[in-house]
Order: sequence, then structure tokens, then C-alpha cells
Amino acid sequence: MNSRLTILYDKKPCYDIVFDTSFNELLSELKGFDIENRRICVVTDSHVASFYGEEIMALLSGNCLKNVLYSFAAGEEQKTLATVKEIYAFLIKEKFDRKDLLIALGGGVTGDITGFTAATYLRGIDFIQIPTTLLAQADSSIGGKTGVDFDGYKNMVGAFYMPKLVYMNVGTLKTLDDRQFFSGFAEIMKHGLIKDSIFYEWLLDHIYEINDREEETLLEMVERSSKIKKLVVEKDPFEKGDRALLNFGHTIGHAIEKSKNFTMTHGECVALGMVAAAFISWKHEWLSMEEYYEIRDMLVPFSLPISLEDINPEEILELTKSDKKMEGNSIKFVLLKKVGKALIDKNVTDEEILNAVSEIHYVEDFE
Repeated sequence: MNSRLTILYDKKPCYDIVFDTSFNELLSELKGFDIENRRICVVTDSHVASFYGEEIMALLSGNCLKNVLYSFAAGEEQKTLATVKEIYAFLIKEKFDRKDLLIALGGGVTGDITGFTAATYLRGIDFIQIPTTLLAQADSSIGGKTGVDFDGYKNMVGAFYMPKLVYMNVGTLKTLDDRQFFSGFAEIMKHGLIKDSIFYEWLLDHIYEINDREEETLLEMVERSSKIKKLVVEKDPFEKGDRALLNFGHTIGHAIEKSKNFTMTHGECVALGMVAAAFISWKHEWLSMEEYYEIRDMLVPFSLPISLEDINPEEILELTKSDKKMEGNSIKFVLLKKVGKALIDKNVTDEEILNAVSEIHYVEDFE
């Protein structure tokens, strides 16, 4: 039995998020979009295609005007305009027009690329999100942010473009390796820290069930996390205000990600960024010392890093200043007023950032 949330835009229903433990109800959901009269292109990467490509293509076969699959090589390095150009060429060759439909099957990279392609092909065609990673289910598939990286800078080219449906099958989370699973968990933890202290405590109380990937626990976890993001994006769909709270941990996290040439996962970098932001919040005397250390230490049971050896604090500071979240000469830094309540601070100093990065910079003591 699936459940759903409806995302509102301007107080009107915009699209549904469906939560399930299989793909059993996917076809009935898709039939609500007149697919028998539409061509459908499933966009995925080579890794996800090997798990779910055949299943989704078989499900579509005979139920739409035409179904084709476009697969690109897996990896963050594919999230570029060059990949979008290749998808354009494929769609043109397959004679896709404005009434046809794209399906993003995969993680955040696939969702962002497919969404941006949909937003710009023929000035916009419909697309549907089928996120298969925890990172995509927790974060990138909700809210209509699409885009690609440019010259190593994350998501510098993009558009706000809403999907017609998000179908979350938490059963796909069982095929993730541990590193990718816990990378997504960083975004789940973030939602509790910025908006819901009760959910944050629930996560800490369910460490073992989450680590064991118990299906019902995952279903509840993803749905509760999605409700938090729903409230934020409905209030501020185009990130002119409160939606920026979702960037908690991302300013320093993105800088680390670029500094490490994307060899670390997004969630690992966000976890380090959250520790740094919580440290600044403690130094502002908004968090107690005990709260700061709990936030830091509770990332460890979820296999997320809280320190890093090979980083240069000065380099990280400089990279934060090329982040797309800059506003004039100010960095919009997200801090915690308390657990479950975040705020945007444009007055974080270079010294505070350097001190926070030094806090997560592990230096082995040889004495």
C-alpha cells in the first residue's frame, strides 16, 4: 500500500510524491498522464540501468506510444552540458516533441540532468522523477531544482522546473552500497537539524534499524524527511528566502567537494560542513557544547566523516567565496539557533570559517 504527499505551488496542487516499497503501482500512476499517446524516454546511468532498466522498460512496453532508454556513463563527472547535448541529439533522432515525456531513473545526477534537459528541450517538456538513491529521495528529487556542473563548480547552470510526479520506491535503497546509502542519510539528518528536533531524535533512536535498512523504517524515514522539505519548498519555491535553510552544511561542504576533486561523496562533504556549521553555532552560544558534540558524534554511527586529514583551511575559505550562494560580498551561511531551528547569517567572518574548518581538519599528534 503506497502513500503520497502533494506538493503545492502558489497554494495549488503541483505534483505528488508517491512512497512505496516496489514498482508495483508505478504503471497505474503513469497512466494518469495519458502515456498511451506519448513517447517516453527513460534517462538513466549505466549503473542503475543494470538494476532497473529492463524492469521499467518492460513495464512501459505496450502502454505508451513508444518507449526508449538513454543511458550515460555513471558518475558526477557526467553532470555537464555535454551530457545534456547528447540527450538532446537522442531525443531529436527519436522525434520527441513537446507532448512527450522524460523519466529520470536514478540518483541525483540523473535527476538533475534529466530535469534540466526537460526544462530546455523545445522550451520545456514534462518529466517524472524515479529516484533510486537515498540522496535523491531525501533531497534532489523534491523541489524542482535542476542543473549541471560547470568547470568544476556545482550546479552553476540550471533552472527551476517542476516534475509531474516523484515516485519513491524505498526498495531500491537495498541495492546501494553502504557509502552511497549513508551519503544520502546526511541530507536526512540535515532536515531534522534545521526544522524538526523530534525527527532528529527519532533518527538517533533508530540507528540500528536504519543501519539494517529495515523496509518499514526506511519508508517512515523518507516520508517524514520529505514532509520537512515539502514545507520548506512550498513556502519558498525559488529560493528567495527560507529555502536557503536547506543549504545547512553545504557552503563548506561544496568547497570540500571541489577541493577533493569530487572523490568524496556529496553526503560525506555535507556531513563535514554540518559539523563546521554546528561548531560556529556553538561559538555563537546558540548551541550548547553538549549539543554540538552530540551532532558531531552522532554522524559516526551512520558512517559519515567528522574530520578530514588532507584539507587546507585557507583553500576551503577561498572556495566558499565562489559558491553560487554568495550574495554580493556576503556568504549566506546557515547556522543553528537551536536543534530543529536554522537561520541564515550573512555576517559569518573569514576567521570564523577558518576556525570551523580547522575544527574538522584532523592533524595527527606525533608527540
